[in-house]
Amino acid sequence: MSRGPVVIEITRGPVVESRHEGIAALVKPDGTVVESWGDVDAAVMPRSAVKPIQAIPLVESGAVERFGLGNEHMALACASHNGEARHVETVRSWLAKVGLSESDLECGAHPSRLVWRVEELARANAPLTNASSNCSGKHSGFLTTAVQHGEPTKGYIRYDHPVQKRVRSVLGELAGLDADSLPYGTDGCGIPTLAFPLRNLARAMATMADPSRLSSKRAEAIGRLRSAMNAEPFMVAGTDRFCTRLNGKLGGTIQAKGGAEGVYCCMLPTLGLGLALKIWDGAGRASEVATATILEHLGLLPPSERDAIVHPPIKSVVGLLVGEMRPAKSWLG
Repeated sequence: MSRGPVVIEITRGPVVESRHEGIAALVKPDGTVVESWGDVDAAVMPRSAVKPIQAIPLVESGAVERFGLGNEHMALACASHNGEARHVETVRSWLAKVGLSESDLECGAHPSRLVWRVEELARANAPLTNASSNCSGKHSGFLTTAVQHGEPTKGYIRYDHPVQKRVRSVLGELAGLDADSLPYGTDGCGIPTLAFPLRNLARAMATMADPSRLSSKRAEAIGRLRSAMNAEPFMVAGTDRFCTRLNGKLGGTIQAKGGAEGVYCCMLPTLGLGLALKIWDGAGRASEVATATILEHLGLLPPSERDAIVHPPIKSVVGLLVGEMRPAKSWLG
């Protein structure tokens, strides 16, 4: 079923103050579109939403066993984290396990999105390091995979490095297309980011949700990553994050991962579906509300949990219309 675009309206009192439009698709592993909103053939850059897929070569390589990595490390490989103490310390100890340090990370450094964490580091006069980057877990996974395969660690973010070639191969298989043919740009952490038709991005998530068509080795790696995301939701995001709440409260039925510029993706294993959506103006608040409403539409988000998962009550009312669906309201700050 195809409907009009996702529309998010932010109201202040009786007035619509902001309006966000986007596209969304629910797809089966074979590429069948179950429901869609807007032009799902439009190309989008998934950004960090595909980190769980980018972590598959790490698990397949055998490095998890060789270096004694656990769920916290696999979840961190899928993460866009807050740079909180546990995230940073886990990255540093992980790299030490493989004989490297945070100076080997090529993701750069940036401050936490949490004001209190920024203030905490400022009071301690602690400099920002590469381990604080929200992508440092993913990059630790890339470096570990390179070490496991005996490849150069320097330049692992380049498009032609074996690490990135493996990632593209996996992305292409799961999305049902030739990833080497896709246009690409540079992500915020320096790696290549590919432009996928949204329906293919949703198909990749569906294949993660139901990997039965894949090799047993790949299916096992996917299962371990999904379990890690639910077992260690804090490591995937952090304090007061939508990803953390979804993966923690709805563990087993949903594995969720957001990306920059209004992208959100979910693996829905109990339905055998993948969800991908994009808000065109890049608003993260709109992508989260849209995701929650579609999950509620599918019966995966209990109404009693909706407000607690979307955001604790603070200030402004957000109404969401998905196609012909009735408006759903949530409190957001």
